Amino acid sequence: MLGTDRLRWPVTFRAATGTLTSVSDYLKLVYSRALTQRDPALLQVAFDAMVLDRYRASAAYAIIRTDTVGRVKKQGAWTLDFGIAPGDAVIHASWGAIAQGLPGEELAHWASHASSLLLSEMYLKMQLSPGACHDDGEVRTW
Repeated sequence: MLGTDRLRWPVTFRAATGTLTSVSDYLKLVYSRALTQRDPALLQVAFDAMVLDRYRASAAYAIIRTDTVGRVKKQGAWTLDFGIAPGDAVIHASWGAIAQGLPGEELAHWASHASSLLLSEMYLKMQLSPGACHDDGEVRTW
């Protein structure tokens, strides 16, 4: 969790099932809450970290970080907190933080830096064009 003046976070996190320690445990909890509560606000969206380059070039913006959490802020206007994946090449934020934190004129820029390594491109095409015919090979049991 990010504070208003500096970055800080809780040392441990307790769920009903115990203390969570790994990233995958946290991810499972976030998605479990989002799905069981039918609330997409917690769903994570990943971006190439180069999305931040445009803000580094202007004195109107500030970018701060710790090892794994960061914030980009336009002075007097908006703020977005984000996570930093290992290796610093990918950042991520929740859908809710993006929807509430970024103004409309920033959304296309962020969308152009969307990133993920483990998605099915065909499934994404199907989501964009439901009902359209998509050739994806022979149907088989799995």
